[in-house]
Amino acid sequence: MIAVISPKGGAGKTTVASNLAVGLAGAAPHGTVLLDLDLQFGDIASALTISPEHWVTDAVQGPAGRDTMVLKSFLSAHSSGLYALCAPESPAMADQVTGDQVAHLVDQLAGLYRFVVIDTSPGLSEHTLAALDKATDLVMVSSMDVPGVRGMRKELDVLRELDMAATKRHLVLNAADPRDGLSLRDVETTLGLAVDVVVPASRTVRLSVNQGAPLLSTNGRDPASKALRKLVGRFAPTPTPTRKRGARHRIGTP
Repeated sequence: MIAVISPKGGAGKTTVASNLAVGLAGAAPHGTVLLDLDLQFGDIASALTISPEHWVTDAVQGPAGRDTMVLKSFLSAHSSGLYALCAPESPAMADQVTGDQVAHLVDQLAGLYRFVVIDTSPGLSEHTLAALDKATDLVMVSSMDVPGVRGMRKELDVLRELDMAATKRHLVLNAADPRDGLSLRDVETTLGLAVDVVVPASRTVRLSVNQGAPLLSTNGRDPASKALRKLVGRFAPTPTPTRKRGARHRIGTP
């Protein structure tokens, strides 16, 4: 159960989460699910170019909360072999979901799939804390700027106070460009942690986001793709097959 977290929006958390999930789906076809817990402004549906018929709010209410077969029918399929459970259409619907319901949903998904990747909302909301309490791993995403790094330091301090810092951590420095005035050493000194994966600033990443096609769903060989594959390798060290460029998304349910 891998929770992808960031203290601030704009760090590329959803991009990292969607690529991680697509990469893991290559190692575990039909054994990976991506849960969008940014319940107000989640963007997993756009990131994967899928049109869900059901959302998290459907999954935590009614029969899906009691029957995993019903829950599976609420998931949306992606051409990579990944399944996704997307955030609701309206931000107002987030209030319909409690932390206890999130915890139960994560437990259900963990019983069905080898990898559960959770894209959380920025900061430490009730829903995010419920997911972190269940997570086996944290992928912490920081931008390479002073506000992003300082925010990550504060979030780490809060996690320590909540006794959640012992979870296995993977620190990702996203959209990194040393020309912006910060070095890798600066970041590591501020956080007191070694950076595990550095994803360089890349026009290819921006294009993939705008096209709704995660970088790892293509056979890219640019530095950003290699960095994201390195992150995938921390969980699934076997080579991951990739979808051919231009292949169409398959929309449906498991």
